[in-house]
Amino acid sequence: MTSASEQARALLDPSRIHVTIDDSAGYLDILGREDELPTVSLKAMRNPVVAAIYERLWRPAFTRALSWGGRGAADYGAKLVERIGRPGDRAILDVACGPGLHTKRLAAGLTGDGISIGLDFSPPMLARAVADNSGDRVAYIRGDAHHPPFADNTFDAFVCLAALWLIPDPLTVVDQLVRVTKPGGEIAIFATVRTFVSSGPIVNFTAQRTGLKIFGRHELSDRLRSAGVVQIEQTITGETQYVIGRRS
Repeated sequence: MTSASEQARALLDPSRIHVTIDDSAGYLDILGREDELPTVSLKAMRNPVVAAIYERLWRPAFTRALSWGGRGAADYGAKLVERIGRPGDRAILDVACGPGLHTKRLAAGLTGDGISIGLDFSPPMLARAVADNSGDRVAYIRGDAHHPPFADNTFDAFVCLAALWLIPDPLTVVDQLVRVTKPGGEIAIFATVRTFVSSGPIVNFTAQRTGLKIFGRHELSDRLRSAGVVQIEQTITGETQYVIGRRS
């Protein structure tokens, strides 16, 4: 039986990889070097301590704060992951997967050659993912979301949950993720959204200093639509939004 790592390697587009792939840490590293990071938030994601507490403390607390203390965003996200990870022979890409909690959950119902691949730039996050969230249909790749190492029309679905707001030039990432999704494939993003609360000067100052991107109310929907995504639905909870759709 082909391992998940071998399946993931077979999905890579060699023309988009410019280093020797290193699999010694349990994930496929196609970046090699570690570049200097431009924001406080990104530097934190490379910190082993943050990686250790990310799924249990960091992300739940951050998500709840942005949801004004409620569970609306978390409950919606759990149902969304269950829906996208429903039984089937499909390839799913979890972008900025962190320590892999969603990556493993998305693989739970897959059948046949189905696989869930987590893509992240942080070695500590991926080390935690390999240690805590491995599985028969789960593989991890260290790569750049701005340049996903896959050919067009590779995946049946992609998710980017609670991470796009930390990535520089995030709309370019959106374009690339739509590119690697098959026609008819599902798309799901969980991100910030600007409301009357986050329009204030204190929030804007904090966002600028930390590298947190606060998206305009229609910014992601419009970008997805221009990239060829249809059936777009937006659900807003507090200062966050879920945007889902299908590639045309």
